[in-house]
Amino acid sequence: MFNRADVLISMIRIEIVIDEEKLGDLIALLRTADVRGYTFMRHGGGLGSRGERRPDDIALEERNAVVILACEEKQAERVVMALRPKLKEYGGMCLISDCKWIIGPAASY
Repeated sequence: MFNRADVLISMIRIEIVIDEEKLGDLIALLRTADVRGYTFMRHGGGLGSRGERRPDDIALEERNAVVILACEEKQAERVVMALRPKLKEYGGMCLISDCKWIIGPAASY
């Protein structure tokens, strides 16, 4: 993979899976941590510590939401410090990895 500084920026990728009903609380937490951009998807499904969650199941309406953001390392530290005490309450998980941001017309990190 090419790694030209004028095309790619090294960033931290944060993926958060939580109970969908806590999505508003998480977004408020991200704003408090000065996050300027994120993507969220409602009705996430999967298998985890709380069992299987199926967004298409009419009988059980337990759903997840997935939030993805990319930021610089200092910003990632602020997000983790704010999120860590709440994660158990939000009922989910958080994954952090290194990534590359393709430089475009505007950056929201």
